[in-house]
Amino acid sequence: MVDRLQEMRTEYEDAGLTEADVNGAPMVTFDAWFAAAVAGGVDEPNAMVLATVGADGSPSSRTVLLKGYDDRGFVLYTNYDSRKGRELAVNPSCALLFPWYPLHRQVRVEGIAERLPAAESDAYFAVRPRGSQLGAWASHQSTEVAGRAELDAMYADVERRFADVDVPRPPHWGGYVIRPLVIEFWQGRQGRMHDRIVCRRPGIDDRWERARLAP
Repeated sequence: MVDRLQEMRTEYEDAGLTEADVNGAPMVTFDAWFAAAVAGGVDEPNAMVLATVGADGSPSSRTVLLKGYDDRGFVLYTNYDSRKGRELAVNPSCALLFPWYPLHRQVRVEGIAERLPAAESDAYFAVRPRGSQLGAWASHQSTEVAGRAELDAMYADVERRFADVDVPRPPHWGGYVIRPLVIEFWQGRQGRMHDRIVCRRPGIDDRWERARLAP
């Protein structure tokens, strides 16, 4: 074990977050925070943790990449047959976490996942690097493989299959939009008296309500 683990801590800057900083349209605040993460040089600012729940109630989480956001919510792409895809098919309720540690900020999201229209997934797949396009065909995501050699062989087979032609989007691969019901903005403060402003709405088409949470 790492020595002195209990003593490891960072005293956060006293930046502060007020209710006025989070208006009635939390996606506007998210846009400003995301821009600050990009401008602040945060490594992979679009990396987010996606948490899902299986049919047996077991939770799982993994880091994925945000590939768009708008008034609908947060967009990501994945293999529909992966563990997360299977779990979202059974239970579309999920959560996101944006951990912008250098800024002493995080954003928590709870919402409902919906598959994107095929045309939208097609458009994004078409601009992916060719290697990533081939990988979407080659990898049977979340299934067990004998070793790295098997993965390399599957990729080589796909390379031969699509040699000198455009790679189409696999039918098992596409996008989701996570439509938020809860968005919480967390700003680290001194003495662990952090600022937490949460926006909630009962349903997708309802108005947002704002509240402050104790740290």
